[in-house]
Amino acid sequence: MYKNVILPYQYDALEPFIDAKTVNIHYNKHYLGYLDKLNKLLDANNYNYKYSKEELINHLDELPLDIRDDVLYNLGGVLNHELYFYSMSNRKINVPIGTLRNKIIEQYGNYDNFKNKFIEKANQLVGSGYTFLVLDKEKNLQIINTSNQETPYLYGFIPILALDLWEHAYYLQYQNRRYEYIINFFEIIDFDNINKNYEKALNQIQKNNL
Repeated sequence: MYKNVILPYQYDALEPFIDAKTVNIHYNKHYLGYLDKLNKLLDANNYNYKYSKEELINHLDELPLDIRDDVLYNLGGVLNHELYFYSMSNRKINVPIGTLRNKIIEQYGNYDNFKNKFIEKANQLVGSGYTFLVLDKEKNLQIINTSNQETPYLYGFIPILALDLWEHAYYLQYQNRRYEYIINFFEIIDFDNINKNYEKALNQIQKNNL
């Protein structure tokens, strides 16, 4: 079965921007809930776990038709949450570094322009979903929104940063002040992890193009 990722910080590590109770519930109830449902669906249909979670997105046609939607929904819930949790830390590396910094400057001019574009996009999301920074097949960055638990892998993108905009991600602390939560997210982004995701995505696209 697919294994859970370990939360890379203590529940209270993101305070005061995200409180410990929210992180605890988010990880243990929501994320692990999606993972448990995914594994149960696959076990019930004798799946042999031969693909990584990311690879499974492109092999759903090998599963029975009547479970594909449920598998995709819960698989998205797992992948999206894992990226979200690893997009943050209390390490205070909240400005771009490395090769990602160079790419952001190349495409957006400077970090503030990128940040403003991301915030603008996040504010456009209606209902539940995510805002992602993704890499496309031409190795360009894009900022996209997806609804519910849709994963960018479905559209040929490799996600490297995720902001969870489901109410359970912020409502205990922020109630209806979603904009404040979006702004504060930039205080706890871990651009060391994001840069590693970016470099890994570049290598993956390079291999796919060989």
